[in-house]
Amino acid sequence: MTAAASFGARTGGSRQLAGTGTLLRFALRRDRMMLPVWVAVNALMVLSMPGTLKGLYGTAAERADLVRQMETNASLRAMVGPVFDDSLGALTAWRVGVYAAALAAVMSLLIVVRHTRDEEESGRQEVVASGMVGRRAALTAALLTAAVANGVLALLVVAGLAAQGVAGAVALGLGIAGVGMLFATMAAIVAQLTESARLARGLTAAVLGGAFVLRAAGDSATADGSSVLTWLSPLGWLENLRAFAAERWWVLPLIAGAAAVQGAVAYELAGRRDLGMSFLPTRPGPAAGRLRTAGALAWRLQRGSVCGWSLGFLLAGVVYGSMTEGAADLVGDNEQARRIIERMGGQAGLTDAFVSAMVGMLGLIAALYVVASVLRLNGEETSGRAEPVLAGAVGRLRWAAGHLVIAFGGAALIMLLAGLGFALGYGRDAGAILGACLVQLPAVWVIGGAAVLLHGVLPRGAVAAWGVAGAVLLLGWVGPALDVPRAVLDVSPFGHLPRLPGAEMSWAPVLVLTSLAVVLVAAGLAGLRRRDVAT
Repeated sequence: MTAAASFGARTGGSRQLAGTGTLLRFALRRDRMMLPVWVAVNALMVLSMPGTLKGLYGTAAERADLVRQMETNASLRAMVGPVFDDSLGALTAWRVGVYAAALAAVMSLLIVVRHTRDEEESGRQEVVASGMVGRRAALTAALLTAAVANGVLALLVVAGLAAQGVAGAVALGLGIAGVGMLFATMAAIVAQLTESARLARGLTAAVLGGAFVLRAAGDSATADGSSVLTWLSPLGWLENLRAFAAERWWVLPLIAGAAAVQGAVAYELAGRRDLGMSFLPTRPGPAAGRLRTAGALAWRLQRGSVCGWSLGFLLAGVVYGSMTEGAADLVGDNEQARRIIERMGGQAGLTDAFVSAMVGMLGLIAALYVVASVLRLNGEETSGRAEPVLAGAVGRLRWAAGHLVIAFGGAALIMLLAGLGFALGYGRDAGAILGACLVQLPAVWVIGGAAVLLHGVLPRGAVAAWGVAGAVLLLGWVGPALDVPRAVLDVSPFGHLPRLPGAEMSWAPVLVLTSLAVVLVAAGLAGLRRRDVAT
């Protein structure tokens, strides 16, 4: 290459990234509410575990017995993975490592899609690109935003777990952040392939779900993480890093290399397509007459999401149901573990308390579905697609109602399927388990009502609904293990529900929560009627 050509390549490369710093600052400013919540929830989940596990398994003998039981309990290995050592650090990595990595992956894919394909859909990227901004600046800023979030998460994990062993803390922190960046670069590729931000998020999330299923299948087959299926999953790579258990440092370059290769592919694709276009163009719309109502349009837009969540909850119910007996055996005579499960699931028999706790966890996750579905209204507005619909004979309430039926009715559907799956996996008490699943709906609807209120009254702050759902998830997941006071747990609507099966049915909190959800939705719709669209 001649000197002139080399100079041209260098200057061309610099022009490709012009404005990256400004876009990065803008992205961090836009996400100043969302990112701290995601990072804090994930970090607290990890850092709370050593103390919890110390209370559960205070002696070396108890921890060694746990390791032995996990070697023979395939259903629990499928849920949380294998154990490689009986130290508190190793047990922490075993208990929350996979879930922390999955949360980091979700956070990362949302960041990247939000600052790439979402910006193109809304038309903002076209305005930005008309200035002195490089072709790859937006993608670089999005990946750097994800890197900042994952880097802060890694630092918190390392600092919080250093007392358990510095090497293990560094390995776990870098592993979680590495998996997050792996899915960030994957989302960057999918954002180039698809023309829809919704589809980009859905496809990347589907890959994450597939990674979890592969890991679960591999871990149920072997007790040491050596299954081929486990190695096919990035979540399995984190397990095989073996933090706090004779770390396999060579796994970190594997994660980093995969992320780097995916990033290079994303950059190459970004340089070969026009703004707003994609390599997999959207199909033409349906023939005239198929979409006769606003509800039919909402169903077409959200049917993929509903089907994906439905399948996931059905499979999760089967897994939880199949592990019910094994979990009771695992707790055994451990009084502290028994108290935590009963704190989550009520003062019934241990099996009923465990079922109630797992059903409650599914309810907390269903709250994420209802928030995502409600905020589809916000996405339709900000992208400009709602305006032509509302310019016709469709009123705002009819338009919103179509999406809200999918959101709230879909929540009922996925909880029903979760109950059916749980009954299939457990093999008994189908009616009681279905009742336990359906009784979670009023609390789920309250979270959805809060999202409707934010969208209707404060559309620019509608993303705060994720913070509400995240706080409720944190209280329900970590609160009982940390022995948080009952008054704090009752801040969550889930804290007021009857603990079925096992406890007596109480209709008063169910009716109160349902009424609260109705009031929140009504207030949100009233705000939607009074404000301007997409403001």
